[in-house]
Amino acid sequence: MRRRFYCIALLLSSALFAKGADGACDRECLRGFVTEYLNALAVHKPADLSVTGNLRFTEDTVEQKLGESQLWRNASALRPYRLDILDVRAGVAASQTIVEESGKPVMLMLRLKISGGKIAEVETQVTRNKAEGSLFKPEALKAANGAMLWVPPDAERNSREEATKIAELYPAGLKAGSFVTVNTPFAPDAYRFENGSLMAGPGCTFMAGCENIQGQKIPTLSQIQYRVAAVDEYLGIVLLRMDFGAGSSRVAGDSLEVWEAFKVFGGQIHAVEAFMKNMPLGTPSGWDSPGAR
Repeated sequence: MRRRFYCIALLLSSALFAKGADGACDRECLRGFVTEYLNALAVHKPADLSVTGNLRFTEDTVEQKLGESQLWRNASALRPYRLDILDVRAGVAASQTIVEESGKPVMLMLRLKISGGKIAEVETQVTRNKAEGSLFKPEALKAANGAMLWVPPDAERNSREEATKIAELYPAGLKAGSFVTVNTPFAPDAYRFENGSLMAGPGCTFMAGCENIQGQKIPTLSQIQYRVAAVDEYLGIVLLRMDFGAGSSRVAGDSLEVWEAFKVFGGQIHAVEAFMKNMPLGTPSGWDSPGAR
């Protein structure tokens, strides 16, 4: 893996990524909403948040009142690991992070939609143990990986549309049962982490052939559906929310619900990091549009 991947210092954002089209919420504004949400969660104070009158909140696809879900009742601390994915154009702030619930680590996937300077949507997924996630190594997640935080130079940065199309070749490969068949463009040193476990790329020992992410053996997931949850144009990260469908889970009758972040630049996928959870097959996310693929 190239040495520059491990540089964790973020460069100053250019004007292109500093403000949305209406000058509303820039990257630090979006990041601030994530911090505000997590801080309020840790002390069980939803009233500390600035929210719209028609706020929608879901935990594990179930719509509830903000502050009354299991995690809101039992969150006890925040751990250092946090990967923010900030979509200025869409007004979306997403984060993969580790939160303690009654003293035990849980994996929290968070998506906030910001409108008019307030939180309008909160979508969360909480994975509490190996039974829920099939894989579960929160202790391996100490800090966001430098590969994900590295800022691509302008010459290697793909446009929003290009990066999205490249990331979408990942679910296309799963649907076909082969990344080679659809020519998913992985960089030679690309890797994939799932719930803190290295499942593909250099150093992978999970199964024979997993060091080569493009050529590794994968299941055929013909029912896979996904939507684009956020595109961080500055960092070159595309976040997809995917329902893997039948055949994806080790739990009979379940499907893996996966939030997968793709590091895309130079026309290739360089890193993949996912938070996932088993849920009953066919469970709607509560946020999917009729056009979800």
